[in-house]
Amino acid sequence: MQVLAPVYGLASAADEAVALERAGVDGIFTFEGPHDVFLPLSLAAQVTDLALMTNVAIAFPRNAVHMAHAARDLQTLSGGKFTLGLGAQIRTHVERRFGVGFERPAARMRETVEAVQAVLQSWETGEPLDYRGEFRQHTLMTPMFSPGPSPWGPPPVVVGGLGPKMCGVAAEVADGLAVMPVTSDRFFAEVTLPAVAEGLSRRHPALGAFEVLPEVIVCCGRDEDELAAADAGCRALLGFYISTPAYRPVIDLEGYGDLQPVAQQMTREGRWDELGALVDDDLLATLTVRGTPAQVAAHVGERYRGHATRVCVYLPYGMADGLLPELVDALHAV
Repeated sequence: MQVLAPVYGLASAADEAVALERAGVDGIFTFEGPHDVFLPLSLAAQVTDLALMTNVAIAFPRNAVHMAHAARDLQTLSGGKFTLGLGAQIRTHVERRFGVGFERPAARMRETVEAVQAVLQSWETGEPLDYRGEFRQHTLMTPMFSPGPSPWGPPPVVVGGLGPKMCGVAAEVADGLAVMPVTSDRFFAEVTLPAVAEGLSRRHPALGAFEVLPEVIVCCGRDEDELAAADAGCRALLGFYISTPAYRPVIDLEGYGDLQPVAQQMTREGRWDELGALVDDDLLATLTVRGTPAQVAAHVGERYRGHATRVCVYLPYGMADGLLPELVDALHAV
C-alpha cells in the first residue's frame, strides 16, 4: 500500500515535503484551506520526487480550463505523478463563500470532470475542443493556448465523495474516488462500495481503470502517551466534521446522528474548541483507524485490501520522533 501524507503550509511546503519524503511516504496532498491548493505542490515538486495530489480542489467555482492548466503543469513538474482531486464542498460555502451555484451537485460534478477531461484530451490529440453541457461549455482551444501532448499522458482526475450519488458519478466518469475520511468499516461496505459498483455499471469502457483511494483519519501511537496525543487531535478534527450536515449519514448509520445538530449549534456559538468532547471512545474507534503502527496497518488492510493500492493518511497532531516512518513501513507491508 502506497502512502500519501498531508502538507499544510505554503512557505514551508518544500521543507514539509522533504521531511515526509525522508519518512518514507510515497506522495503528498494539500487541502483547500487558508492557502491555494495547487501552489504548495509546485514548491514541493522542485525538491522531492513524490507523487502529488490536490485533496481536494473545490470544483464548482473553478473554470475547467484553469483546472486543466494547473493539473497539466503539476503533471509536468512531478514527472507524471500528479492526481487532480476535485470536491464539491457544501452548499453554504459554495454559495456564500465562493458565490456560485450548487444545485444538483452530482450532475454538476459529472460535467466538471467531463469538461476537464475534454480540455486535457484536446491538448493530447489536437482535436477541436467541443464540450457542451448544462453547466459548462468549452468550444475553443487555439494552438497558442495548448501545451500539446504530455510525455506522461493527462493526469488522472479523482472525485471526493461520500454520498451514493457522488460516489456513483465518480465511478461513472472519473479516474478514481477519493473516499472521504469520515467513514467507517460499515459505511464503506454498505454504502460506498455498492454506489461505486452502480456507477461502474454505467462507465464507458474507453475510460479505463478506476481507482478507489481511501482517506483515513489515523490515531497512531506506540504507547499510552503517544496515543493520548493522537486521540486529542483526532477528536478535535472529528468534532469539526460532525458539525457539518453532509457527514451525518455516516454517524446516523453508526447510531450517533443526534450529535450532528448539537455540534452544528456549537459552531454557531463559536465553541469550536469544545467540539472534540462530543466524540467518545467508541465513536473515535469507529471513525478512525487507531492503534500502534502494526494495528493501524492491519485495520487498513482489513477494510481496503482488494479495493485500493494507495491511502491518504490524516494525522491531525504532532507525531513523536520516529513514529511516522514506522507507520509508513507498516502500511507499505499491507
